[in-house]
Amino acid sequence: MASKPGERRLQILQTLAQMLEVPKGEKITTAALAGKLECSEAALYRHFASKAQMFEGLIEFIEQSLFSVINQITSEEAQGIRQVELILGLLLRFAQKNRGMTRVLIGDALVNEHERLQVRINALLDKIEAALKQALRIAATQENLKPDADFGALANLLRCYVVGRWEQYARSGFAREPLAQWPQQWPMLYFACLSQSGATAAA
Repeated sequence: MASKPGERRLQILQTLAQMLEVPKGEKITTAALAGKLECSEAALYRHFASKAQMFEGLIEFIEQSLFSVINQITSEEAQGIRQVELILGLLLRFAQKNRGMTRVLIGDALVNEHERLQVRINALLDKIEAALKQALRIAATQENLKPDADFGALANLLRCYVVGRWEQYARSGFAREPLAQWPQQWPMLYFACLSQSGATAAA
């Protein structure tokens, strides 16, 4: 029995993600993807107009996966600092479980692909940074940070930390796992945030 169109689309995206998990893998072509799926390139184009659209499908999956949980965190967790911790943990955990998606997030898989894909990833990262900034603002209202703390600089610092861990994971051939030193590094990041608080400054 032939699979439903939606199921076939999902199978194509899953196969593309699996191919991206190969460290230092060759540039993925539609011919190679079709070979993995044991179908023709024409069959791929019945579900996606282009390879760029396939990558957009992966990016949509990343967006939905991350922001469904981020929205849950921000709605269920009242403490701003705890929101920051949970969001960062989510971002590291997602990359560790989804190697191919990590290469998309850092742009490695998008080299030589349509430029709109990198633009979309940049927008996704900006949205993550905005969520961290909002959590830091909440922390300030709870007197865990100074009201005049530089929330933008702190949120960007945290974003750079996450992207750096993603980069290290991919560049190491997925050997340096993002969560490996998280228990030790979160207190360091937490202190960096608290260094913006009046309590620390007065100590």
